[in-house]
Formats: sequence, structure tokens, C-alpha cells
Amino acid sequence: MFTLRCTAKLLRRLRVTADTPSGPPSTVLGDWYANLLFTRPQLVLVVSDRTLLPVLVPVRDSRRLVMRIREAVGHMLRALGVPDEAITVEQNAMLDVVIGKTASRRVLGSMNDFSFMLDAYRGHGTLLEVALHLAETPCRPLKMSSPRIETLRVFEVRP
Repeated sequence: MFTLRCTAKLLRRLRVTADTPSGPPSTVLGDWYANLLFTRPQLVLVVSDRTLLPVLVPVRDSRRLVMRIREAVGHMLRALGVPDEAITVEQNAMLDVVIGKTASRRVLGSMNDFSFMLDAYRGHGTLLEVALHLAETPCRPLKMSSPRIETLRVFEVRP
């Protein structure tokens, strides 16, 4: 179980009210924060609460957004070298989701940084490749470590 913590504009797009209380996440990467980006095509930037790992997902059918986030997280973890067994466990823990409001300025600040950097990387590969570039960014909340390194650390994989 995890909470998908959406910005106000994404909550409006999903036509969801985020009044449901949530418990602690059962995922290794914690809750995920999501923001709607008005790019062409429209994207959702999703960032892990624990490691600030960024994932990019096209909006298209917003009813299937959570499923596409789960799949994109699996692709991202595979690209980082996380073992398949750990990816399966993480994706299974992501089957149960609660939609909530954002709750961390730390994560929102990092999301804003990623959004600004996205312009430099767009058009230079697939969404996965762009997210992998963003995951190399040193982040102040991570004591200048990168989301890639922190994600590998929490999954106990040597970088």
C-alpha cells in the first residue's frame, strides 16, 4: 500500500478529492508524489518520497494512471539494475493505492527542480532515458547524493 500524493492540478484532472486518510506505505520507495506537467504530450512527473527517484508517465487515459505509474516504476528499477524479485515485490506492494494531497515541501521542491531540468533533456531519448538522466541529479535533501544512488542503497544493490 502507498499513497499517491497529487498536486492540486493533478487532483482536478483526476476528478478526485483527497479526503481519504492513509497509513504508512508498505513499499520500499515509500509514497509517491505526482504533478501534472503541461508539456506536449502531457506528462505526470512522479517522485518517490524516500529516494526522490523521478519517473515520467504520459497522462493519456487518467483512469489508468496508477497502473501506468506502477509499470513505469518497474521499468525504471530494472534500468537501474534492481533485481527482478525486488521489483516484483515493490510492484505488488503498489497494487493498493490511496490518492492523497501533497504533504512534503522537500519533495515538492525537488519536483520543481526536476521540472525545470526536464526542458534540457526532452527530445533526447525515451521518457525512461530522460528520467534516468534526472535520477543522476545531486539533490540537497539527499545530502547531495543522487536519486539513483539512494534507490540502489534502499534496495541494497551496489552502484
